[in-house]
Amino acid sequence: MQVLARLGRLVRYAVAYAAVTHCTFEYIGDFVLCKGPSMEPTLYSDNVLLTERLSKHWRTYRPGDIIIAISPINAGQYICKRIVAVSGDPVLTQKPHPIENELSAESGAGGDGAVGKPKPLMVRDYVPRGYVWIEGDNKANSSDSRYYGPIPIGLIRSRVLCRIWPLSELTGL
Repeated sequence: MQVLARLGRLVRYAVAYAAVTHCTFEYIGDFVLCKGPSMEPTLYSDNVLLTERLSKHWRTYRPGDIIIAISPINAGQYICKRIVAVSGDPVLTQKPHPIENELSAESGAGGDGAVGKPKPLMVRDYVPRGYVWIEGDNKANSSDSRYYGPIPIGLIRSRVLCRIWPLSELTGL
């Protein structure tokens, strides 16, 4: 009988501990292992980050915040990016060229047969309400809003507070 009482107490403590741990990681914050080169030189692969989920209730996201979000192109993956613009902020986006521009550039504008490359068409646009524009710090190696457009604020999971691993690089972000 005493063994069953101890086992029952152990199960109650385990369930209570699991519930507290789940609620902490789901509603307060958690630890994230960074993978990929998109945030270099700020963050590198295998950095461990401490994130929080509470500030969204009393402050809005701001440009410069590093966030963890659900990928808009693969819902089973999380991304770590920096917010560059928020609702109402202007952003410069590169629009694709029509095929006619590419063909005329190949034939050469001056008729001398020189192959010219069309200049990118930059268009000023605004971030819609309820969305943010995110980019990786490593612009040459980052799939971000320049590729898939602004993302809804609802996809943001947490905001990065600091890097905690490796210990030699412990810093607030």
